Amino acid sequence: MSAPLLYPAEWDQHEATWLGWPHNVTDWPGKFSPIPWVFGEMARHISAGENLHLIVKDAKHEASVRRILDATGVASSRVRFFRWRTNRGWTRDFGPMFARTGGKKKGLTILDYKFNAWAKYPDWQLDNGIAAKAAKKLDLSLTPVTHKGTSVVLEGGGIDVNGRGTLLTTEECFMDQEVQCRNPGFSKEDWGRVFAKYFGVSNVLWFGKGIAGDDTHGHVDDLCRFVNSKTIVLVRETNPAEANYRPLEENWERVSDMRLEDGSKLNSIALPMPGPLHFRGQRLPASYANFYICNAAVLVPTFNDAKDREALGILSELFTDRPVIGIHAVDLVWGLGTLHCLTREQPSP
Repeated sequence: MSAPLLYPAEWDQHEATWLGWPHNVTDWPGKFSPIPWVFGEMARHISAGENLHLIVKDAKHEASVRRILDATGVASSRVRFFRWRTNRGWTRDFGPMFARTGGKKKGLTILDYKFNAWAKYPDWQLDNGIAAKAAKKLDLSLTPVTHKGTSVVLEGGGIDVNGRGTLLTTEECFMDQEVQCRNPGFSKEDWGRVFAKYFGVSNVLWFGKGIAGDDTHGHVDDLCRFVNSKTIVLVRETNPAEANYRPLEENWERVSDMRLEDGSKLNSIALPMPGPLHFRGQRLPASYANFYICNAAVLVPTFNDAKDREALGILSELFTDRPVIGIHAVDLVWGLGTLHCLTREQPSP
C-alpha cells in the first residue's frame, strides 16, 4: 500500500515560490510592457521571506529578468532560474504541485497531473511537461495523478485546501460536461477518490459558479479561499443588478450547510467585490480572493477601486502573523488572472 499524501495549506512554511516569468504577449495583448514590472514587485515582496524559482524561456529572457530584479531590489542570492520553454505563465495551474509523503519516506513528491489549458486552448503541451522537469531538477519523486487508468486533468486554481482534510472547489469548473469539460464522465464520487488519494482530503465542499469574466470557467481561487484551517473568505456582491449577484448569493446559501472535516461549522467572512472592470469591451475577473500567501506577506490584487481599502482591511484582521500588501493589478487582470494564478508555492521539506 502506497504511503499517504497530504497537500499542505498555502500558509505553511515555504522553501520557495515558483513564477513563470511572462513572455507570451498574447496573454496581455496591447498591454504587455508593464507586466514584467508587476512581476518584479511581486518578486520583491516574496523574496523577503523565501527563495524564488523563476521559469524563463532562454538565456536572453533570463538576462532581461535579471535587469528587472536588480532594479526592484531583489537579492540574486534568493533567485534560481530554470530555462524551460512554456506556453504561458499561469504557474498556479501548470506548475509543480507539491504534496507531502507519509510513512517511512517522509518528504515531498510532485503530482504529475495533466494540464490542457483549461480545456479551452490548443497550446498547452509545453506547460504540461513542467511538473516532470521540476521533479528531475529537484531530485524529487513524480507521482502520476490517475483515476481508472487515465491521467486526471486538473489545475491548481481550481482547488483550495486547509491542510487538515477539507478542500474547496466549484461545480462549474470540474463538473460541467459541456463547457470546458476537463474529465468527461467524472462524478463527484470520482473527484472525491482523487482528492482523497493525492491530496489527503476527506471532505470536499462544492460551490456552484465562479465569478463573471473568469476564462477558466469557475476557478475557486477567484471565489473562496481558506485563511486558516477553520475560516474562509467568500466574495459577495451587494448590487442586485450586477452579473455576479445571484451566483454569489447562491454560493452563500450553500455555506450554512457546509461542515469542516471534523463536523464543525465553517467560519465564513464576506470579502467585497470590486466594481465591474472591463477592457476593450471584455469583462475581467477582478477579485480580491486571488491573493497569495507567502512567508513574508499576503499579496492582494487591487484595482483602483473604492473597495480596495475595505478588502485589505478585512484580510489584515484575518492574517495577523504577516503583513497584507496590495499589488496594483489593473494591468495584470487583462491577462484574465492575477497574483494567485501566477504563483506556486514549494513547501519547506
